[in-house]
Amino acid sequence: MIQAAIDQAVTLRGVGRLYGRGDGQVTALRDVHCSFIRGTCTAVMGPSGSGKSTLLQCAAGLDRPSFGQVMIGNTDISSLSENELTKLRREQIGFIFQSFNLMPSLNARKNVALPMRLAGHRPSRVQVDQVLQQVGLGDRGKHRPSEMSGGQQQRVAIARALISQPDVLFADEPTGALDTNTSREVLQLLRSLVDNAGQTVVMVTHDPVAAAWADRVIFLTDGALYGELLNPTVESVSEQMARLGD
Repeated sequence: MIQAAIDQAVTLRGVGRLYGRGDGQVTALRDVHCSFIRGTCTAVMGPSGSGKSTLLQCAAGLDRPSFGQVMIGNTDISSLSENELTKLRREQIGFIFQSFNLMPSLNARKNVALPMRLAGHRPSRVQVDQVLQQVGLGDRGKHRPSEMSGGQQQRVAIARALISQPDVLFADEPTGALDTNTSREVLQLLRSLVDNAGQTVVMVTHDPVAAAWADRVIFLTDGALYGELLNPTVESVSEQMARLGD
């Protein structure tokens, strides 16, 4: 499941993650080998408790694996210090969450610029407006979250993730808080970022409809890889998930 190194945006080699100690120890991931290919969208699926969010967190450098190796491009992030890891996350990785995580007191422009400002950088108005335009919100820069729909708020969150021009965009249930029509709009946007901008997207989802927008779906069960689907459809994803008992 690991591709040629030149194509890999993210690679996991023998990754495991343990929580707790002694009799209370829980294995969240066990000996995971996989890669996420540049310029593609991969969905990560599995039953509740299968380890999909832990995989995302380890792949994105939000959590350190108990053993194994995580590579972002050619960088082994497992060996980085906390400061080095923080710098890499700010510069090379974008995050999208189910809950948007926008600052309610800031307008769209300021929300988009916030991560870079916290990192000591000052993006130009042109940079901010460009990413807002990219997500279809070029006319919403002055609006606060309370003045926008859920779908528009998620688009602001995507623009915020894109402002640093990340190598990889990680999305954890990005449509989980949205209705069906709004979910489709957000998924179309993510798909266009892959197809038109060459962005790499790794998306955890429980929704076969969302997964069908991906190029590939990988499945987890009990912390281990179960298999994958290329060119997924709603039907093929649903059938695989039924086998996993979700």
